[in-house]
Amino acid sequence: MLRRRLLEMRPRLLDLHAHTNPPIFILTTRASQRKEPCILQHRHLFDSISTMADQSAAWPLADDALQQEILDLVQQCQHYRQLKKGANEATKTLNRGVSELIILAADTNPLSIVLHLPLLSEDKNVPYVYVKSKTALGRACGVSRAVIAASITSNEGSELAGPIRALRDKIERLAI
Repeated sequence: MLRRRLLEMRPRLLDLHAHTNPPIFILTTRASQRKEPCILQHRHLFDSISTMADQSAAWPLADDALQQEILDLVQQCQHYRQLKKGANEATKTLNRGVSELIILAADTNPLSIVLHLPLLSEDKNVPYVYVKSKTALGRACGVSRAVIAASITSNEGSELAGPIRALRDKIERLAI
């Protein structure tokens, strides 16, 4: 019942108060026009506007085919113990010089908690890429929680050296 009711509510822009900071949009729905109680009558859109601005900082973003290939390799690296999960562990692998590739989640909120990793990756000459979903990255890493960053590490004589090198080249071409 509640889901159907929320689907019936279609927001419509009524007024923009430009004199306030941050900008506030006042929304109304069909339910509020019928004088029925409504959960979403007024809403600040500043958060969604800033989120859209943060999403533009998530570059290079992998397309669907490349994202699937990345997540498959992440899952294989998890089985071979060549994967570190989380922003802190990714930072450690970059500082130690054992990282081959950095994978970041584009839907991290706030995105600023992972924005130090691209800078560090460029300093260490390690390619990095954003995938769309932190939940999908977490599943590929073999954990039930969302993962905002992962690092694929190097290992001498590993069977995954070839696929890691091939994916690394694709990501470097994506960033150009």
